[in-house]
Amino acid sequence: MVATTSQFSDIQNHWARAFIEGLAQRNIVRGFPDGSFRPEQGVTRAEFAVMLQVAFPRSPIRPYTPFVDVPANFWAISAIRWASETGFMSGFPGQQFRPNDRIQRSHALLSLVVGLKLTTTETVSLNSIYEDAAQIADWLRDAIATATANTIVVNHPSVRRLRPTQPTTRAEVSAFIYQCLVGAGQAPVLISPYIVQWSPVQTVEVSHQREFRAAWVTSVWNKDWPSTANLSSAQQQAEFIRILDTLRSINFNAVILQIRPEGDAVYQSALEPWSNWLTGAQGRAPDPTYDPLAFAIAECHKRNLELHAWINPYRARTSRNTVNVRPHIAVTNPEVVSPWGNQLWMDPGVQLVQNRTYNVIVDLVRRYDLDGIHLDDYFYPYPIAGQSFPDGNTYQAYRANGGTLSIGDWRRNNVNQLIQRIGSGIRATKSHVKFGISPFGIYRPGQPPGIQGLDAYDQLYADALKWLQAGWVDYLAPQLYWRIDPPAQSYPVLLNWWAANNPRQRHIYVGNNVGQLDGKAWELQEIERQIEITRQHPSPFVLGNIFFSVSTLLTNREGVTDRFRQITYETPALAPVTTWLTASRPVVPTGVRSRNGQLTWDTAPAGIRSWTLYRQTGSQWVLQQILPASVNRLSLPTGTYALCGVNRLSQESRGVLISMG
Repeated sequence: MVATTSQFSDIQNHWARAFIEGLAQRNIVRGFPDGSFRPEQGVTRAEFAVMLQVAFPRSPIRPYTPFVDVPANFWAISAIRWASETGFMSGFPGQQFRPNDRIQRSHALLSLVVGLKLTTTETVSLNSIYEDAAQIADWLRDAIATATANTIVVNHPSVRRLRPTQPTTRAEVSAFIYQCLVGAGQAPVLISPYIVQWSPVQTVEVSHQREFRAAWVTSVWNKDWPSTANLSSAQQQAEFIRILDTLRSINFNAVILQIRPEGDAVYQSALEPWSNWLTGAQGRAPDPTYDPLAFAIAECHKRNLELHAWINPYRARTSRNTVNVRPHIAVTNPEVVSPWGNQLWMDPGVQLVQNRTYNVIVDLVRRYDLDGIHLDDYFYPYPIAGQSFPDGNTYQAYRANGGTLSIGDWRRNNVNQLIQRIGSGIRATKSHVKFGISPFGIYRPGQPPGIQGLDAYDQLYADALKWLQAGWVDYLAPQLYWRIDPPAQSYPVLLNWWAANNPRQRHIYVGNNVGQLDGKAWELQEIERQIEITRQHPSPFVLGNIFFSVSTLLTNREGVTDRFRQITYETPALAPVTTWLTASRPVVPTGVRSRNGQLTWDTAPAGIRSWTLYRQTGSQWVLQQILPASVNRLSLPTGTYALCGVNRLSQESRGVLISMG
């Protein structure tokens, strides 16, 4: 095997060192056993396919037709198949791939443009940019123009010479790929004289440290919102706006809103009844009638907050006081629900139950402008001493039909099937909508060694490790509701374990319970230390925190909200970009004008969710504001600024350079 260190012996003074080390830190490129990187070594088409697969995990978009020159046992067959299925690479006449041919520079750029679906709305004059533009084949010119406009072209030793037909090197490919990550907001900007800079206006690459900052908003038991079940529609809306304004005041960027707490709906649904927790009686609409979810989404987006719809997949009732009505599943299909303590629980092994949850989620994704779908830790219910979940008849029916799994494996498989199906259904309906789960923070006792506690794998039948490692989710938010120091349930120990078991490089947002703050056993300093541990984690995919729950922030318990506002989250941040969810990079703002301390620009085109404004401080660009898409005018003091457009996946355009005199 090759070495994984980013400190290679032969790149210390190399022009591409920063690009190479940036990829090595993300395990996208590797060195050789002797500690070298061999930056000038050529890259074959097979090797390029392998690098693409690691850098840009994507789902297939087309069927694979085997290449005649790639045998089934070829060392890179998996990557070549993936590159073909995702559209990154195509073959040659006669269904040849030519895996051992060195890939030309222009062909490498073409692959990146096509595979990442990069676009540009500007006319790029290649002849004015490249001295050797005449060597670019006609069929490649549009792709090279797009690559240039997206700032992924890096030319050494002369930035004006593209050398389109020359074989590319490991250093050059590293630079191309790194620039693609910069464009997606997944890597910091590098300063290099060899990056081809082009724009119809003067632009600059800017970036900041991304971080997911979210709070759970719980509807069940009227814990967070609405505060009681007898509020008018106007009172409900006013409460929710107060929540959002509080979160914006502390520079949060996401809300996790519970909208299906117990087989019901905190939104207008034809599949399930209005929630008891919304109006005091299941099936009763708000008065006057409105759609709380549509309202919540619109208000969130006004404030540059993502909204993730929080779904409980199997819980059918949380209290004996709730009276279920049609079309609640306990009424339409009472045979698939069972009492569990004071609750009712759907049987995850029944296909009708799985279909109901799946259909509810797909309906939500189809009808609403959601940013994400979110499940929490309730799968099979938490255990009750001396009781076993009443699914014996379902299991026996499974065995009678030829099933061979043990009851534990069968239960886990029931949940796994639904998770995989939900992820696929979301992607097929709206490919930009994220799918996240916040499981119990301990996977299994003893994993890692020394950890003790509930066995979520064997008692909740939640195989969260499989969901993460299979890439079925876009983010995992393990609920690490423990202190740093206790060895049996240690926050950093558990976080390290989850981060180390993430081969598909999905995002990890840690769940923190601020509701435990009491100034005694749980002091504010504990939460601050946990956030800092998350921020300083060596994995580039540990990218933020979600706090349970928002009511603690509304009441400023132990001064937590003040502390967040003044210190912890003093500056704004966009949510991290999920690079495997495809979207074109936003176009730069147009019509940018500055006069008499006033900055104006054109209204937002389709696809722009918000704007980011940076100010130059010395050699650094510092994010100043995240502005709603509806804003196109600012008063600014003297200084140098950059204005970027931001899309719904939090990708930024290049910044339009602005000088305020």
